[in-house]
Amino acid sequence: MFTAASVSRSSVTLPTFTSGLTRRAFGTSVAAGLHGAALMHLLGTDLHADNSREASPARLPEPANLRPKRAQTPPAARAVIQLFMNGGPSQMDLFDPKPALDAHHGEPYFSKIAGEVENVKDAGALMRSPFQFAQHGECGMWVSNALPHLARHVDKLALVRSMYTTNITHEPALYLIQTGRMISGHPTLGSWVVYGLGSENQNLPAYVVLDDPLGLPINGVENWSAGFLPPNFQGTRFRSSGSPVLNLKPEQEDPGDVQRLERDLLSRLDRLHQRNRPGQPNLDARIASYELAARMQMSAGDALNLSGETQGTLELYGIGREPTDSYGRRCLIARRLVERGVRFVQLYINSQIWDNHTGLAKDMRAACERTDLPIAGLLTDLSQRGLLDETLVVWGGEFGRLPIAQLPADKDEQKAGRDHNKNAGVCWFAGGGVKGGVTHGATDELGFTAVEGRVSVPDWHATILHQVGLSHEDLNVEQSGLRERLTGVHPARVVEEILESPSGR
Repeated sequence: MFTAASVSRSSVTLPTFTSGLTRRAFGTSVAAGLHGAALMHLLGTDLHADNSREASPARLPEPANLRPKRAQTPPAARAVIQLFMNGGPSQMDLFDPKPALDAHHGEPYFSKIAGEVENVKDAGALMRSPFQFAQHGECGMWVSNALPHLARHVDKLALVRSMYTTNITHEPALYLIQTGRMISGHPTLGSWVVYGLGSENQNLPAYVVLDDPLGLPINGVENWSAGFLPPNFQGTRFRSSGSPVLNLKPEQEDPGDVQRLERDLLSRLDRLHQRNRPGQPNLDARIASYELAARMQMSAGDALNLSGETQGTLELYGIGREPTDSYGRRCLIARRLVERGVRFVQLYINSQIWDNHTGLAKDMRAACERTDLPIAGLLTDLSQRGLLDETLVVWGGEFGRLPIAQLPADKDEQKAGRDHNKNAGVCWFAGGGVKGGVTHGATDELGFTAVEGRVSVPDWHATILHQVGLSHEDLNVEQSGLRERLTGVHPARVVEEILESPSGR
């Protein structure tokens, strides 16, 4: 029988590394069978000067910079689920009713705001909302009939009706809301959170992105880039149907002991290669990603397998029927991920679903029909499982909309929509230490500008970081001689008015 004991060191000839045989190819080939176990036994002392630091054959070493880190301040939430509404949802059609728009519908108004907006096309008169508003819950929060399911959860929400931003174009506005800058190359919110806190589950990525199978959002994968942070802090895309991560499962399943021996050998070879090339974050991240992929072969499949969920839970999210199935699956997967210790989960909806330049009544209702029930199901499920208190759920887009009509090419007012508005927008928070049933801030009588309790994008970032135990001032990294922060050099404050414990815990 071929065993490690029957092979002498002199009988093993190592191949020469050439352009035709890479280090990883060599490791894979020699570790594929029992001869890999023999080689591992022979090379053990050669690859590790300090045997006390060797990894156990039954467990891969964990990347140190993704281990859980101590929070900077007492955290209210241990995880974040960001429900990003691509395109800019309209505040006066969802959460911010404006009787003045009803009263002055059809009156000209663009000339009064022409100097305060940019690049507005086909501007028409003031336009009332095609939706009806009512007060809901014990708090009496205003919600339109476009969101009937979410309306039943308003006592869980902290609604902010006074958001504003600094750019009216999608690309820079998206960079700003994701990274704090209007240009590419900077870490996203999720990357900063993971950089500051690490991961509670070493068998799953700390930052997971559930994008829409129908298409990437504007700016593509830069929406979850790590920027100048080490690459292993970027978001990892999971697919909501089929294999969650392509090429995760091997074509041929080996016995468990052989798999463990193979992975241990590869890990030792990686460490040797890594020690000879210090200060290379891309190499470190690539090795960490391979090791994580190995650990994910079991954990990821379990986390994304919905077959064990009850029929009642699937119906809660609208899974199994249209148009809610796809987004419902992603919402349920988000719950399963935070339940397993994933730190930051980000959900996207197809490209520009909320960018309702025309056909506002039809297209916005369609956007709500796809997302309203799944989001309500997520809030119900998190609450029932005791997860909402420790999970911060965040909803919002990159900006709001104007109170005037934007007319289609044929000037048919029945097909009108709304153009972008950087001066006013809406977002909401739930769980994770925020007050429920609270409405913060206000816009003017037409919904054009935030006038009370104004919340900037840096304020929004500072508040999210605060809730997970990070200080927007102290969370920084030196880059090109500067102390870079998510909130940059802009004044930022935590929106304490919406928090259960605003002055510390």
